Amino acid sequence: MSTEHPTSATRPTATAHHRPTPGPSGPRPAIGPRAALRSLRTRAGVAVRAVDARTPAHRDRAIDGLRALALLSVPTGHWLIGGFTRDTDGTLHNTSLLTAVGSLAPASWLLQMLGIFFLVGGHASVLSLRRARARGDSTAQWLGGRIARLGRPVLGVTAVWAALVPLLHGLGVSTATLRTGATLVIQPLWFVGIYAVVTALTPYCAAAARRMGAWSALPLLVSVAAVDFLRYGPFAAAVPPWLSLLNLVPGWLFGYQLGVCWAERRLGRRTAWTLLLGGAALFAALLLFFHYPASMVGVPGQDRTNSHPPSLLVLALAATQSGAAVLLRDKVAALLRRPALWAPVVLINVCAMTILCWHQTAMFATAVPASFVGAVPGLTAVPDTLGWLPARLAWMAVFAVVLVLIGRVTRRFEAPWTGVGRTRRAAAAVLAAGFALFALGYA
Repeated sequence: MSTEHPTSATRPTATAHHRPTPGPSGPRPAIGPRAALRSLRTRAGVAVRAVDARTPAHRDRAIDGLRALALLSVPTGHWLIGGFTRDTDGTLHNTSLLTAVGSLAPASWLLQMLGIFFLVGGHASVLSLRRARARGDSTAQWLGGRIARLGRPVLGVTAVWAALVPLLHGLGVSTATLRTGATLVIQPLWFVGIYAVVTALTPYCAAAARRMGAWSALPLLVSVAAVDFLRYGPFAAAVPPWLSLLNLVPGWLFGYQLGVCWAERRLGRRTAWTLLLGGAALFAALLLFFHYPASMVGVPGQDRTNSHPPSLLVLALAATQSGAAVLLRDKVAALLRRPALWAPVVLINVCAMTILCWHQTAMFATAVPASFVGAVPGLTAVPDTLGWLPARLAWMAVFAVVLVLIGRVTRRFEAPWTGVGRTRRAAAAVLAAGFALFALGYA
């Protein structure tokens, strides 16, 4: 049987069994599911190859890949263990799976990758500052641009939430539930403030790295160890609670300083092995002999936490992660030479602040409608057993879809606010301040 389509000269006459083929102006034949899937794959392949082709040859793909991995660990961790309790009236409160299932705490050793994030942040900042100075920009100009990139998305999410709070309250969402959502939104934003502070210290970090190499991170570790000794040691009863705040900057600057050393070519493979093995040994010692909490994230009900502010255990994990990252750099770069792996990394990095600022909103937006229904497994039901986890894993796919939909609208906050006048910017700042007061319980 011939597979050729009939031409105008051989097309059969219309009969009861033969209908004329529609002309160009008639309806097109429907595309089957398989053909549609092939078309979609073809388009995706073209887009992926285009992203790869537009990537400059000097781009450090390993650094971008590590950043994307660390960034994705934030929503993964929050979505995986963060749950809600629901009152009889439908009010939602924050809780954690780790409260009931403490044996899952070791999972936080993999999901808490802020050490990697600060490592690649320090590496990228040094190179960015170097390029800015080569263009003739001052350090102040460079820093202003970096702070603006961090601040715009934060201002955007808090201003939008300030406008949403009265609207949602009018639709029947209780004030207590809205405060729960506000807490979720603010929870990851502390990172932005700390990151801005350590970014401002980049010139001094670079100078220290050039003079002392990786040893420049040691005073930061010693400082955190000293504060931990005071707040957890024999004098703990006499130490004021605010003393722990002294760990905020040196605790997170540790990984950043290692990244700066890496960019300055003062952190080689031998030092990386020392960080990996030494950090792992210190981590184990702190858990086994000094009884540090096993969870790297805060657990409601526990009187000690490792991350707010960072304890010495956080630095031990950051050292281990940093050593591994340096040692695996070449392998990661080789993997990301594949366009199919590189394109998602580019997308994640382009939307980094959108993911950070809005992923908790995606979870909350999914849970609020369910709160009017009842205790939905994996969503509004109490996370009190391991049986809750499979249901939550299924809901995480929904959270991801909701985040993509939110991101299509809110991604504009990451770009420069061109065309936005002073009045609108001032209004956004006022709304953001109002939301902060509400989230902190002052309004």
